[in-house]
Amino acid sequence: MPQTMPGPANFRFYGSLNDFLPRSKKHSQISYDFKNTPAVKDAIEAIGIPHPEIDVVLANDVPVDFTYPLQPNDLIKVYPATPECKCPSSYSLQANLPVTNNFVLDVHLGKLAKALRMLGFNTLYQNDYTDKTIATIAEQENRIVLTRDVGLLKHKAIKHGYWLRSQHLEEQLAEVISYFKLKKKSQPFTRCLECNNNISVVAKEAVLDKLPPKTKQYFNEFYQCPTCSRVYWKGSHYDRMLQFVKRIEGSQER
Repeated sequence: MPQTMPGPANFRFYGSLNDFLPRSKKHSQISYDFKNTPAVKDAIEAIGIPHPEIDVVLANDVPVDFTYPLQPNDLIKVYPATPECKCPSSYSLQANLPVTNNFVLDVHLGKLAKALRMLGFNTLYQNDYTDKTIATIAEQENRIVLTRDVGLLKHKAIKHGYWLRSQHLEEQLAEVISYFKLKKKSQPFTRCLECNNNISVVAKEAVLDKLPPKTKQYFNEFYQCPTCSRVYWKGSHYDRMLQFVKRIEGSQER
Protein backbone atom coordinates (compact mmCIF):
# COMPACT_ATOMS: atom_id res chain seq x y z
CA MET A 1 0.00 0.00 0.00
CA PRO A 2 1.50 3.38 -0.96
CA GLN A 3 2.37 5.73 1.84
CA THR A 4 1.71 9.44 1.99
CA MET A 5 4.97 11.34 1.90
CA PRO A 6 6.19 12.33 5.34
CA GLY A 7 4.82 15.58 6.82
CA PRO A 8 5.56 17.85 8.42
CA ALA A 9 2.53 19.51 9.91
CA ASN A 10 2.91 22.46 12.23
CA PHE A 11 1.41 22.71 15.71
CA ARG A 12 0.88 25.63 18.06
CA PHE A 13 -0.26 25.03 21.63
CA TYR A 14 -1.82 27.77 23.73
CA GLY A 15 -2.10 28.64 27.41
CA SER A 16 -1.72 25.89 29.99
CA LEU A 17 -1.02 23.24 27.33
CA ASN A 18 2.53 24.59 27.22
CA ASP A 19 3.05 23.08 30.68
CA PHE A 20 3.50 19.72 28.94
CA LEU A 21 6.21 20.89 26.54
CA PRO A 22 9.97 21.15 27.02
CA ARG A 23 11.22 24.69 27.52
CA SER A 24 12.63 24.93 23.98
CA LYS A 25 9.19 24.29 22.46
CA LYS A 26 6.94 26.33 24.73
CA HIS A 27 4.88 29.08 23.07
CA SER A 28 6.34 28.36 19.65
CA GLN A 29 5.42 26.60 16.44
CA ILE A 30 6.37 22.92 16.47
CA SER A 31 7.11 20.97 13.30
CA TYR A 32 5.84 17.38 13.43
CA ASP A 33 6.96 14.74 10.90
CA PHE A 34 4.63 11.82 10.12
CA LYS A 35 3.65 9.22 7.52
CA ASN A 36 0.23 8.26 6.23
CA THR A 37 -2.64 10.18 7.86
CA PRO A 38 -2.62 9.80 11.67
CA ALA A 39 -5.56 11.18 13.67
CA VAL A 40 -4.73 14.61 15.01
CA LYS A 41 -5.33 13.28 18.55
CA ASP A 42 -2.53 10.74 18.10
CA ALA A 43 -0.15 13.40 16.84
CA ILE A 44 -1.00 15.77 19.70
CA GLU A 45 -0.43 13.06 22.31
CA ALA A 46 2.81 11.99 20.62
CA ILE A 47 4.02 15.56 21.11
CA GLY A 48 3.10 15.22 24.78
CA ILE A 49 -0.33 16.78 25.36
CA PRO A 50 -3.04 14.56 26.94
CA HIS A 51 -6.40 14.91 25.19
CA PRO A 52 -8.60 15.54 28.30
CA GLU A 53 -7.01 18.98 28.75
CA ILE A 54 -7.85 20.04 25.19
CA ASP A 55 -11.00 21.95 24.32
CA VAL A 56 -10.54 23.27 20.76
CA VAL A 57 -8.52 22.02 17.79
CA LEU A 58 -8.30 24.15 14.64
CA ALA A 59 -6.86 22.73 11.43
CA ASN A 60 -5.98 25.66 9.18
CA ASP A 61 -8.38 27.77 11.29
CA VAL A 62 -11.26 25.33 10.80
CA PRO A 63 -12.59 23.49 13.92
CA VAL A 64 -12.05 19.72 13.84
CA ASP A 65 -12.46 16.82 16.28
CA PHE A 66 -9.82 14.36 17.44
CA THR A 67 -10.41 12.01 14.48
CA TYR A 68 -9.29 14.58 11.90
CA PRO A 69 -6.68 12.96 9.58
CA LEU A 70 -3.50 15.00 9.69
CA GLN A 71 -2.26 16.34 6.35
CA PRO A 72 1.16 17.62 5.27
CA ASN A 73 1.58 21.36 5.81
CA ASP A 74 -1.44 21.58 8.12
CA LEU A 75 -1.31 24.31 10.74
CA ILE A 76 -2.92 22.88 13.88
CA LYS A 77 -3.83 25.26 16.72
CA VAL A 78 -4.73 23.60 20.02
CA TYR A 79 -6.42 25.37 22.94
CA PRO A 80 -7.03 24.29 26.56
CA ALA A 81 -10.33 24.38 28.44
CA THR A 82 -9.42 27.76 29.95
CA PRO A 83 -10.12 31.37 28.94
CA GLU A 84 -7.16 31.67 26.50
CA CYS A 85 -9.39 30.53 23.63
CA LYS A 86 -11.88 33.14 22.37
CA CYS A 87 -13.39 30.63 19.94
CA PRO A 88 -17.16 30.20 19.58
CA SER A 89 -18.69 27.70 22.00
CA SER A 90 -19.63 25.51 19.02
CA TYR A 91 -15.91 24.75 18.54
CA SER A 92 -15.59 23.16 21.98
CA LEU A 93 -14.79 19.45 22.14
CA GLN A 94 -15.65 19.37 25.86
CA ALA A 95 -19.04 21.06 25.58
CA ASN A 96 -20.73 17.79 24.60
CA LEU A 97 -19.23 15.77 27.45
CA PRO A 98 -21.58 14.85 30.32
CA VAL A 99 -21.22 17.31 33.21
CA THR A 100 -19.67 15.87 36.37
CA ASN A 101 -18.13 17.00 39.65
CA ASN A 102 -17.19 13.45 40.69
CA PHE A 103 -13.57 12.35 40.78
CA VAL A 104 -11.28 9.34 40.73
CA LEU A 105 -7.65 9.85 41.79
CA ASP A 106 -4.46 7.98 41.12
CA VAL A 107 -2.59 6.11 43.85
CA HIS A 108 -0.27 9.02 44.74
CA LEU A 109 -3.05 11.44 45.70
CA GLY A 110 -4.45 10.09 48.96
CA LYS A 111 -4.19 13.44 50.77
CA LEU A 112 -5.94 15.25 47.93
CA ALA A 113 -8.71 12.62 47.97
CA LYS A 114 -9.40 13.36 51.64
CA ALA A 115 -9.32 17.11 51.01
CA LEU A 116 -11.88 16.83 48.20
CA ARG A 117 -14.08 14.65 50.38
CA MET A 118 -13.76 17.22 53.14
CA LEU A 119 -15.27 19.74 50.72
CA GLY A 120 -18.09 17.32 49.96
CA PHE A 121 -17.01 16.08 46.51
CA ASN A 122 -17.63 12.46 45.56
CA THR A 123 -14.05 11.17 45.28
CA LEU A 124 -12.95 7.59 44.67
CA TYR A 125 -9.44 6.59 45.75
CA GLN A 126 -7.62 3.40 46.68
CA ASN A 127 -3.88 3.01 46.99
CA ASP A 128 -3.94 -0.13 44.84
CA TYR A 129 -5.81 1.21 41.80
CA THR A 130 -4.10 0.37 38.51
CA ASP A 131 -4.17 2.79 35.59
CA LYS A 132 -6.58 0.45 33.80
CA THR A 133 -8.88 0.39 36.84
CA ILE A 134 -8.89 4.18 37.03
CA ALA A 135 -9.65 4.51 33.32
CA THR A 136 -12.47 1.97 33.58
CA ILE A 137 -14.02 3.69 36.61
CA ALA A 138 -13.77 7.08 34.89
CA GLU A 139 -15.52 5.78 31.78
CA GLN A 140 -18.23 3.75 33.51
CA GLU A 141 -19.07 6.31 36.20
CA ASN A 142 -18.36 9.53 34.27
CA ARG A 143 -15.65 10.69 36.68
CA ILE A 144 -12.86 13.23 36.33
CA VAL A 145 -9.38 11.70 36.59
CA LEU A 146 -6.88 13.66 38.66
CA THR A 147 -3.29 12.57 38.37
CA ARG A 148 0.39 13.52 38.31
CA ASP A 149 0.92 10.91 35.55
CA VAL A 150 0.54 12.41 32.06
CA GLY A 151 0.51 8.94 30.53
CA LEU A 152 -2.60 7.97 32.48
CA LEU A 153 -4.56 10.85 30.92
CA LYS A 154 -3.76 9.54 27.44
CA HIS A 155 -5.98 6.47 27.96
CA LYS A 156 -8.63 6.58 25.24
CA ALA A 157 -11.42 5.77 27.73
CA ILE A 158 -10.75 8.91 29.80
CA LYS A 159 -12.84 11.90 28.72
CA HIS A 160 -12.48 14.21 31.74
CA GLY A 161 -9.10 14.68 33.36
CA TYR A 162 -6.51 17.06 34.70
CA TRP A 163 -2.78 16.82 35.31
CA LEU A 164 -1.87 18.46 38.61
CA ARG A 165 0.96 20.93 38.18
CA SER A 166 1.86 21.18 41.87
CA GLN A 167 3.01 18.48 44.26
CA HIS A 168 1.75 20.40 47.32
CA LEU A 169 -1.69 19.66 48.74
CA GLU A 170 -3.14 23.14 49.15
CA GLU A 171 -1.88 24.21 45.73
CA GLN A 172 -3.31 21.04 44.18
CA LEU A 173 -6.70 21.65 45.75
CA ALA A 174 -6.67 25.27 44.61
CA GLU A 175 -5.86 24.10 41.06
CA VAL A 176 -8.79 21.68 41.02
CA ILE A 177 -11.26 24.21 42.45
CA SER A 178 -10.19 26.85 39.92
CA TYR A 179 -9.97 24.60 36.83
CA PHE A 180 -13.34 22.92 37.40
CA LYS A 181 -15.06 26.03 38.84
CA LEU A 182 -16.02 24.27 42.08
CA LYS A 183 -15.93 27.07 44.64
CA LYS A 184 -19.72 27.52 44.84
CA LYS A 185 -20.37 23.78 44.61
CA SER A 186 -18.64 22.59 47.77
CA GLN A 187 -20.54 21.21 50.77
CA PRO A 188 -17.87 20.98 53.46
CA PHE A 189 -17.99 18.31 56.16
CA THR A 190 -20.79 16.23 54.63
CA ARG A 191 -18.74 13.24 53.48
CA CYS A 192 -16.65 10.57 55.20
CA LEU A 193 -12.95 11.26 54.75
CA GLU A 194 -12.13 7.54 54.77
CA CYS A 195 -14.71 5.89 52.53
CA ASN A 196 -16.41 8.75 50.67
CA ASN A 197 -20.00 8.13 51.80
CA ASN A 198 -22.27 10.89 53.06
CA ILE A 199 -22.28 11.18 56.84
CA SER A 200 -25.44 11.83 58.86
CA VAL A 201 -26.40 13.05 62.31
CA VAL A 202 -26.37 10.36 64.97
CA ALA A 203 -27.54 10.39 68.59
CA LYS A 204 -24.74 10.69 71.13
CA GLU A 205 -26.05 7.66 72.99
CA ALA A 206 -25.62 5.53 69.87
CA VAL A 207 -21.88 6.19 69.62
CA LEU A 208 -20.81 6.59 73.26
CA ASP A 209 -18.64 3.49 73.10
CA LYS A 210 -16.62 5.03 70.24
CA LEU A 211 -15.88 8.37 71.94
CA PRO A 212 -12.80 9.43 73.92
CA PRO A 213 -13.57 10.44 77.54
CA LYS A 214 -13.18 14.21 77.01
CA THR A 215 -15.27 14.08 73.84
CA LYS A 216 -18.10 12.48 75.81
CA GLN A 217 -17.85 15.30 78.32
CA TYR A 218 -17.61 18.34 76.06
CA PHE A 219 -19.46 17.51 72.80
CA ASN A 220 -23.04 16.63 72.02
CA GLU A 221 -23.34 16.87 68.22
CA PHE A 222 -22.10 13.84 66.27
CA TYR A 223 -22.10 12.49 62.73
CA GLN A 224 -21.43 8.96 61.54
CA CYS A 225 -20.57 7.20 58.30
CA PRO A 226 -23.07 4.42 57.52
CA THR A 227 -20.37 2.32 55.84
CA CYS A 228 -17.28 2.39 58.05
CA SER A 229 -19.03 3.65 61.24
CA ARG A 230 -16.43 6.37 61.74
CA VAL A 231 -17.74 9.10 64.05
CA TYR A 232 -17.15 12.82 63.50
CA TRP A 233 -17.62 15.82 65.81
CA LYS A 234 -16.66 19.49 65.69
CA GLY A 235 -13.55 19.37 67.82
CA SER A 236 -10.14 20.96 67.26
CA HIS A 237 -9.67 18.89 64.09
CA TYR A 238 -12.85 20.49 62.75
CA ASP A 239 -11.45 23.97 63.42
CA ARG A 240 -8.23 23.06 61.59
CA MET A 241 -10.19 21.78 58.60
CA LEU A 242 -12.35 24.91 58.62
CA GLN A 243 -9.26 27.11 58.48
CA PHE A 244 -7.91 24.96 55.66
CA VAL A 245 -11.12 25.45 53.66
CA LYS A 246 -11.05 29.22 54.30
CA ARG A 247 -7.45 29.43 53.04
CA ILE A 248 -8.38 27.61 49.84
CA GLU A 249 -11.45 29.76 49.27
CA GLY A 250 -9.42 32.88 49.98
CA SER A 251 -6.82 31.86 47.38
CA GLN A 252 -9.61 31.67 44.79
CA GLU A 253 -10.66 35.26 45.43
CA ARG A 254 -7.26 36.78 44.71
